[in-house]
Amino acid sequence: MEQQPNQSGQNQSTPAQPVTAAALKQGVSQQQLDSLRTLTIVVYVLQALSLTAITGIIGLIINYVKRADTKNTWVESHFRWQIRTFWFGLFWTLIGMLLVYFFIGLIVLFVVGIWVIYRIVRGVIAAIDRRPMYQ
Repeated sequence: MEQQPNQSGQNQSTPAQPVTAAALKQGVSQQQLDSLRTLTIVVYVLQALSLTAITGIIGLIINYVKRADTKNTWVESHFRWQIRTFWFGLFWTLIGMLLVYFFIGLIVLFVVGIWVIYRIVRGVIAAIDRRPMYQ
């Protein structure tokens, strides 16, 4: 976040990614964008807690339900990132489980776990900084 002095000389935080012109045409305010940012971080937390898969599915449902609200904002890339993390993670987890009787399955499951953790951490850091994914 950038720091800009206000009229009293104190630094005040400004978002790194303000509302875009396309988002303004849709009627997306800075307050709505902040709310979507919070929701994005909540979904990352749900993904991180998805050991039972229930929280991951809840996060996925939130992504699909609120996806239209993120159109033309930097949050849209986070929703795409989260959806892809879920589906690719599920796909490779299933492959790993099928191959678990062979040693390669354990390796696949380990790599998928590291990959999902990486994507969650990278996404949370970008969301906190109000930056889009895929930069």
